[in-house]
Amino acid sequence: MKSFAVIGLGRFGSRLAVSLYENGADVLAIDIHDSCVDKIGDSVTQAVVADACDIAMLRKLGVDSCDCVIVAVGSNLGSSTLVTMNLSELGVENIICKASSSTHKTILERLGAKQVFIPEHEFADRLALSLISSNKSIMDYIELSDEYAIDEASVPRQWAGKKVGEINIRAKHSVNIIGIRHAGDINVQITPDTVLYGDDILILLGSYDALKKVSKL
Repeated sequence: MKSFAVIGLGRFGSRLAVSLYENGADVLAIDIHDSCVDKIGDSVTQAVVADACDIAMLRKLGVDSCDCVIVAVGSNLGSSTLVTMNLSELGVENIICKASSSTHKTILERLGAKQVFIPEHEFADRLALSLISSNKSIMDYIELSDEYAIDEASVPRQWAGKKVGEINIRAKHSVNIIGIRHAGDINVQITPDTVLYGDDILILLGSYDALKKVSKL
């Protein structure tokens, strides 16, 4: 069984930790905030409230014995840098980090991170692939921030055959249609007169709650 430590339990970190655990991994989840730890305490092997900037605490938790450590505190340059430096000093070989910019990425790589990703860049690449591909699986769900995401959804039955302007999606459901996949083609020129068909796939931008509500229509 592979072992992972996930440091930083925001929306991305907590989802990653739970997913790893559900797929059979041993997962240690760490965050400085009690509320974040409490939310996933029953969904991972162990969830701990701790300051990962404290190298002694990381050593005490046995983070250095994990097969892989993911630093998911990319929005905080100082914290992610110090945590990555601590992990390198502890001899962790497989460090994966979330970064907020190209400069941030370069710093983390020089500190020993084996892999660094920038969510905004990942989003742009995946969206581009989605818009030129007929393969829906390329972009099922993309996180933009802790509040907003892009998701794909089938056209609800009550929307089929209607124009976008008739449905008034933005006002009624707080989501934006940024693309429509129809018969293998992508249309990104959405107007109020664009007709939705039952076999269309909508590419939607909105808050997590709004996207969830639309998916249940």
